[in-house]
Amino acid sequence: MDFPRFALERWQSTFENSVEYNLSESGVHPLTLGELGINQEDLAMCRLGYGVSNGTERFRSLVASLYKGATERNVLATIGAAEANLISILCLLQPGDEVVIVLPNYMQTYGLIEALGGRIVPIWLRAENEWLPDPEEIASRVGPQTKFITFCNPNNPTGSVFGHSIIKALTAVAARHGCWILADEVYRGAERIGEETPSFWNEYPKTIVTSSLSKAYGTPGLRLGWVLASEETIQEVWSYADYTKIAPPALSDLVGCRVLEQRPRILDRTRRLLNQNWPNLKSWLDSRPGMFEYVPPKAAAICMTQYHAPINSSSLAERLRTERSTLIVPGDHFLLDGYIRFGFGNEAPYLLAGLDRVGEMLDSIR
Repeated sequence: MDFPRFALERWQSTFENSVEYNLSESGVHPLTLGELGINQEDLAMCRLGYGVSNGTERFRSLVASLYKGATERNVLATIGAAEANLISILCLLQPGDEVVIVLPNYMQTYGLIEALGGRIVPIWLRAENEWLPDPEEIASRVGPQTKFITFCNPNNPTGSVFGHSIIKALTAVAARHGCWILADEVYRGAERIGEETPSFWNEYPKTIVTSSLSKAYGTPGLRLGWVLASEETIQEVWSYADYTKIAPPALSDLVGCRVLEQRPRILDRTRRLLNQNWPNLKSWLDSRPGMFEYVPPKAAAICMTQYHAPINSSSLAERLRTERSTLIVPGDHFLLDGYIRFGFGNEAPYLLAGLDRVGEMLDSIR
């Protein structure tokens, strides 16, 4: 089995902690334990034995409360959304199965399906359609051989949001052929404008939802996520998790429960950061006419931006890293050269200083 290089994660994990300005992150400025109300007594009382294999009942109940009609039996706790995606795909996919992937997307799913012998049918979102899927186009590519369709909603890297009408149309396509839906909803709750993104949950029985406390909640260091599915499917997915972990960390489960107990306050903070920082990024982009084209993101601290300069996106990113100590995500990492994914979830002075360095580099290239 040959796993393709996961360019995005290797790029970020190698360099994000060694540059002066990291504009590659897609979440918001992380919270501290103190800001979550975790004190020394809480930590002193946390016994560091093996945790509950599928997550404590408290954690799973809190997750289930986010989804209408779900119970703790519909939830499996995981090491972030990364493990949730991995074990869901291991459960669904057999070599030779056809999978429809809506791109651009977080490329973990693409790489896993390719490595595990799936036949990928790509369908591209387009900027001229505000990075929203066309259900009719997807319907034309889904057939009796399709095992599952996978989406990221809100979308990474574009920040677009599939509304309820689009979700209903997409689930109708899946139902027509009896295929599964795998929906990565890790940015749900990080909406810059509008109501919370509707979930694929409850729209169609053959649905698996993955998510985590990393992006919308500002606690990526917990490495705590979940799979949401029917009780029968959770039992099947859980059997794969026995090979990838013994249990979620006990300390992460404890803190994760505190996070979910404060969900409204934490998501208000996330939206405040997004709405404080987006005008800064927008103003900076608009101050360089002819250089950038973009669709304003509706969710997540990311903006997929087309740039007009005679340089490959990975080459641009490498020069920014080595010459300006600034990290961005090149569009190449999403199979879209000529684009940059900007992260704007940091504190405003940090963001603006990093953008200045990007501007210096692009001006020198132009």
